[in-house]
Amino acid sequence: MEGVMMKNKESYAVAVRKPDHEIIVEKREYNGICKNAAVRNLVFVRGVINFIESMILGMSCLTFSASFFEEETEEKQRDSKKERVEMGVTICLSIVMAVAVFMALPFYISLVFQKFIKSETAVILLEGVLRLLIFLGYILLISRMEDIRRVFMYHGAEHKCINCIEHGMDLTVENVKKSSREHKRCGTSFLFFVVVITIIATMFIRVDSSFLRLVLRLAIVPLVAGISYEIIRFAGRSESRWINVLSKPGLWIQKLTTREPDEDMIEVGIASVEAVFDWKEYVEGIREEEP
Repeated sequence: MEGVMMKNKESYAVAVRKPDHEIIVEKREYNGICKNAAVRNLVFVRGVINFIESMILGMSCLTFSASFFEEETEEKQRDSKKERVEMGVTICLSIVMAVAVFMALPFYISLVFQKFIKSETAVILLEGVLRLLIFLGYILLISRMEDIRRVFMYHGAEHKCINCIEHGMDLTVENVKKSSREHKRCGTSFLFFVVVITIIATMFIRVDSSFLRLVLRLAIVPLVAGISYEIIRFAGRSESRWINVLSKPGLWIQKLTTREPDEDMIEVGIASVEAVFDWKEYVEGIREEEP
């Protein structure tokens, strides 16, 4: 809420624009859920770990930013243990809701059409299309909410700040305003690839029991997440033509999940970057590499 989070290795910072218009920045260290470096760097496994950690960090940052907009009451003075429990419950409920809406619902809707469509492949494709439509419909629905529109504007500020320095420009408000609000490593692109790869993977799940088919669909989610992470990770480092084409659908969807930020929001994004990243050294390195 009214803020931007930036992460660089184990450090992350949350910059929030308070109701009195002051920008408050909090920098913390987060070592993750897995301390073993060998496991953390395993291909496909690292994507699952990164996804879980992103959810935990996201909820933590949301709680921090929301605290500046709550009424000052005694109930606000909660101990950290209770906050962790509440965060854990919220994350679990979010996962359950996501599985129910984006996995189970399209699956059971497709079973209705199975009575009229004899081709199992066609039914699987229909299920995938339904899942994609539900995903897009969900984004369109929440984007109509005023608070979410502002979240999407801050999301745009985050992307524009990153694109600014990755293209070798000084991190100023004017340069950020000129930068793109789409980025190939965005979580929106990650979710798009999750949907598409799930469609491909379910083509190979051919069992008679509908319950077992659903269980197997849920079982492959970690593998799908791992593959999706590797794709956007590679895409963020490559400018090859076929990678850019593969990234296009995710970038198009980002036009829904990002909005053009105002200058105040850009200032918040810049503050979060500068708390964890020496962009001047990075930009200087890019300029030295240029012919």
